[in-house]
Amino acid sequence: MEIKLMKNILGANDELAALNRKHFAECGVVVMNLMGSPGSGKTTLLEKTLARLADKIKIAVIEGDLFTAKDAERIERAGIDVIQINTAGGCHLDAAMIQKACASLDLNSLDLLIVENVGNLVCPAEFDIGENFKAVVLSITEGDDKPLKYPLIFKESAAAVLNKIDLLPFTNFDLQSARTDLTTLHPTIKIFETSCTRGTGLDEWTQWLLERTVR
Repeated sequence: MEIKLMKNILGANDELAALNRKHFAECGVVVMNLMGSPGSGKTTLLEKTLARLADKIKIAVIEGDLFTAKDAERIERAGIDVIQINTAGGCHLDAAMIQKACASLDLNSLDLLIVENVGNLVCPAEFDIGENFKAVVLSITEGDDKPLKYPLIFKESAAAVLNKIDLLPFTNFDLQSARTDLTTLHPTIKIFETSCTRGTGLDEWTQWLLERTVR
């Protein structure tokens, strides 16, 4: 019964996600689903990304969170259009939530829509929202074992951002092991090593994102 119910839920979500994807294509907007654990640095990375790209392309953000609007307020202060979605305890965003949020955005005027998903390494990867591609942020402080412990999110992502790289000397994170595990799971995954406090790797990350957006 539980397996059948889950299949029904995912099936209905996939149908709506396909409609979202069609609508995004018609509007000419590229959509990235940004995922990662709580505290991995997703929002700070997003702030740094917006600062580097806002004068090059038109961007809007959808923020997913359990209860607060704290992250959306940070993005709004950067002068970016942002829509907050509160899931009231739900561990991920889904296609219906994205469809509803997009009704408040002028998609035709956008080049890139970034969806910052709820902090979680499991559920967000299972629910298609109609995005063009996924990216996952993994903080050095989380440990190098996460790709093999939570493989789906890394298999599904076009890019993995190894964030807070400046803290590497103070942890037992094995960078080479993490890279090997990532490419074993997803041979073509793009890996970035970033530090938002020092600016390391941010130019490479934003250039990659720009190249995927401008067609």
